[in-house]
Amino acid sequence: MVKRMLKLLEQMLTIPAVSSLESNRCNFLYSRIKQLVKEENLEDQILCKRVKNNIILYAQRCGKHRTGQCTMLLCAHIDTVPPSDKYSCPPFGITKKGEKLIGLGINDDGASVISMLAAFVSASKTAGGCNLMLSLNAQEETGGPNGLPAVLKFLKSSKLFPYPDFAVVGEPTGMKAAIAEKGLLVLDGQASGTSSHAALDNPDNAIYNAIADINLIKRTRFRRRSKLTGAVHLTVTQINAGSVHNVVPEKCNFVVDIRPNEKYTNKEIWQILQTKIKSRLTPRNLHHKVSVTPNNHILMKTVLSLGMETFISSSFSDWARLDIPAVKIGPGNSLRSHKADEYITEKELTEGINGYKLLIEAIDEKLMAKQKHTI
Repeated sequence: MVKRMLKLLEQMLTIPAVSSLESNRCNFLYSRIKQLVKEENLEDQILCKRVKNNIILYAQRCGKHRTGQCTMLLCAHIDTVPPSDKYSCPPFGITKKGEKLIGLGINDDGASVISMLAAFVSASKTAGGCNLMLSLNAQEETGGPNGLPAVLKFLKSSKLFPYPDFAVVGEPTGMKAAIAEKGLLVLDGQASGTSSHAALDNPDNAIYNAIADINLIKRTRFRRRSKLTGAVHLTVTQINAGSVHNVVPEKCNFVVDIRPNEKYTNKEIWQILQTKIKSRLTPRNLHHKVSVTPNNHILMKTVLSLGMETFISSSFSDWARLDIPAVKIGPGNSLRSHKADEYITEKELTEGINGYKLLIEAIDEKLMAKQKHTI
């Protein structure tokens, strides 16, 4: 299975799929996955659907007439960032150097895509405690509307595909379990003033007004602290104003980088800061929320029962776009992502496939035990 999946991974990576330009890769994968489903005699078991440049597979493992059945979503992304010009080998495809398998997107997120596909196909052959869905998504790297958001919109209105109950997000975590993911809120600030010659005594200087507001932001503390993700963290990272030395500017722009916790919504943080300062604050995006796996959920219980190492992830993913409980697990290492000569090893791919299989089996066991006890 690993050799077969490795070949598919290489074929996939040969086709460029920079975020928002995934059509050719999606075409290939959709055709190849349908072929794989046929080869495994699972055509009656697995439904396949393409939604824009996303691929959805659904396996009903609980029986058509079972009540109370739930659906677990496995999701990973097929798009990449643009290739770095510092690659020591062709970025598209796979180049082997010792144990390293080098290629653009092989770590983020090709290994998760292929590992999840292998585990999904394998689990689809068996009965289980839950139905399974696999979503291979576009536009994750750019957070576009035609990626996972388009998939979720389709699922909410579909009569053939159910809306999933919980999810495993595939990203390079070394097969450790991220049980929380920090959010991101970026605010563009603009302070106003009155333009004049620098020689005049003008107290309404946009730069001074911005500095006053920046100092207020610096002193702001958000009272609600999370035991899991800590305090809300704010940093002013950019400032820009003026064009020549002898003119007082009427505008001064600055940027605030904010790392929220789950105790506040991004909108709350924005509104709290706006009430404290005179500068106008404009959020770039309010949807990059904090994500946390609920303590009493089956995902958390399964991760802990398997002895998986848990951590808080600082990297952003499709998890933030989900409105269901989730955990983030996948082969590879996030430190390699978006860098030249991105790589995984064959051992990591094997661990990814086996790890997802084990996770599905463990969740099946817990759900079937619960169902048996209920009956």
